[in-house]
Amino acid sequence: MEIKEVSTTSVLVEQLNSLLTDCIESGASVGFLTPVDEEEVKLYWLSVESDLKSGARKLFLAYENENVVGAVQLSLCSKPNGSHRGEVEKLMVHTGSRGKGVSRKLMSLMESVACELGLSLLILDTRLGDIASSLYRSIGYTEAGQIPQFARSSTGELEGTVYFFKLL
Repeated sequence: MEIKEVSTTSVLVEQLNSLLTDCIESGASVGFLTPVDEEEVKLYWLSVESDLKSGARKLFLAYENENVVGAVQLSLCSKPNGSHRGEVEKLMVHTGSRGKGVSRKLMSLMESVACELGLSLLILDTRLGDIASSLYRSIGYTEAGQIPQFARSSTGELEGTVYFFKLL
């Protein structure tokens, strides 16, 4: 498995579409509802491409046999008083690659780059009760609080979210 930062989505757009669609269809709370709207998924990756070009976002991918099997993003705060922090977004692992440590490896590289950028605080949120909470706790994130009925699940039901932070 190879984990690396990439600066563009354009050459991998089909694989990224496939990864995001797999995660949505498997119930991941990544901001999209089922049934998957393919046009919405394509537009999402175009917006990520724009953020990568402007320097507002970093994208990290996991590869197995040259296929994208995982991703995580680091959104950089553009506010002058928040230049020390970043938000971890859309940690995704393809259903066929789960349980192999992909998430840990993606988070490790993302955190290393965050440190290199001079960030001292990372924040993230995940669905209340999601298995991802265990991962985040195990790699040093602290729960900051919960909000009920925060977002709709991929099936449209209102679910709570948990906020985490990590001081680097």
